[in-house]
Amino acid sequence: MAKKQAHISETPATALLRQQGVAFTEHPYEYLEHGGALHSAQVLGWDPFAVVKTLVMQDQDAKPLLVLMHGNRSVSTKALARQMGAKSVEPCKPEVANRHSGYLVGGTSPFATRRGMPVYVEQTVLGLPRILINGGRRGFLIGIDPAVLTRVLAAVPVQCALDDL
Repeated sequence: MAKKQAHISETPATALLRQQGVAFTEHPYEYLEHGGALHSAQVLGWDPFAVVKTLVMQDQDAKPLLVLMHGNRSVSTKALARQMGAKSVEPCKPEVANRHSGYLVGGTSPFATRRGMPVYVEQTVLGLPRILINGGRRGFLIGIDPAVLTRVLAAVPVQCALDDL
């Protein structure tokens, strides 16, 4: 039986990972509204390049998708759209993102979303030895092997990162 920290309750994301037999570490931190991945990386002492943010976007037909990106990079929506064969891609409004994912913006995990969505991951994320990604709650990241993204989520590698924020 895996040990669980008393102050972190199970989320749909952690339940799915346990069910899939995925090892992960828990990294709670003090959530800061609009602090994003740069804030969490700073307070947890991680390189923001290894803290992966989960972005809910949509194509020209308003079909939702997830993009997993380095915490200190932004997404080239033109490059992403071209690689996925879409006319355009844009971020969802927060209330729409919440509805698609079942999580609150700032606590969006790519695991166990309310709605099944295609997942795209910046390919350089997959080359990292370990990443932090949202565990399904604001102020809660989990540490995993990035190979989990392709194995559990069938994430499609793409090249759509823009330079440091």
